[in-house]
Amino acid sequence: MFCGAMVFFTLLDSAAKYATAYLPTLEIAGFRFVVHAAFAVLIFRPWRDWSFYWTRRPGAQIMRALMLAGSTAFNFLALRTLRLDQTTTVLFASALVTAALSGPILGEWVGPRRWAAIIVGFIGVLIVIRPGTSGFEPAILFSVASMCCYVAYLLLTRHLTTTDSPESMLLISAVIPALLFVPAALPSAVMPPTLLVTGALLVTGICGALGHWMLIHAHRLAPTSSLAPFIYTQLVWMTVAGYVFFRQLPDRYTLVGATLIVGSALYILYRQRVHGDQ
Repeated sequence: MFCGAMVFFTLLDSAAKYATAYLPTLEIAGFRFVVHAAFAVLIFRPWRDWSFYWTRRPGAQIMRALMLAGSTAFNFLALRTLRLDQTTTVLFASALVTAALSGPILGEWVGPRRWAAIIVGFIGVLIVIRPGTSGFEPAILFSVASMCCYVAYLLLTRHLTTTDSPESMLLISAVIPALLFVPAALPSAVMPPTLLVTGALLVTGICGALGHWMLIHAHRLAPTSSLAPFIYTQLVWMTVAGYVFFRQLPDRYTLVGATLIVGSALYILYRQRVHGDQ
């Protein structure tokens, strides 16, 4: 289910990157969450039993929705100038940060060997970002901010799956960002110039809803630290989408950095599966 979510997120990012050439970022983000919320309402029909959608942890639900909103907005800003594979590779650091924070926050501790793998993975991130060099892209900082918000979103998702229903989590995480982005986007909003751009906006919302639905269920079935490395399957889909839709391929720095990051995360997964918490 987690790998399936990565496919939907690839389609979401591809559609958003296409739309950024024609529309303001806030408008794309607002449309994405409005469609997400409408799609969830049509599927779940919450009016049949509103009690099923009440949360036992409103503070955590609101914070989770805000983290998703922040991750989405920063990612869309990054996609205006960066390649799909660049934003995805930086997002890959979320698996390392999630593994590092799962112990103190969720009680899912990692051992010293996995900490070593986390450090190697961050070296890979630095290779991709290349701070202080002529190849540094300032927009990469938007991807870093998006990744940090996404880590908080994943940890809160795992935290809430023990008390709240997937339906409530999916609906709340769409409604709150929609209420946040739509008023902010209205002053600068423009009409989509073509049906293709309108279709891209619809894809962002529908794929976002389906992807997060699968992500929530995945976190109900497995520990966060075990799921996190599977985010790397998205590199394949992002590379394919980048070439098919935008004729872009990863550069050598992205490939080297991604290799270190993916290798580190796969080692973390191996230690989790074979050696437990040692």
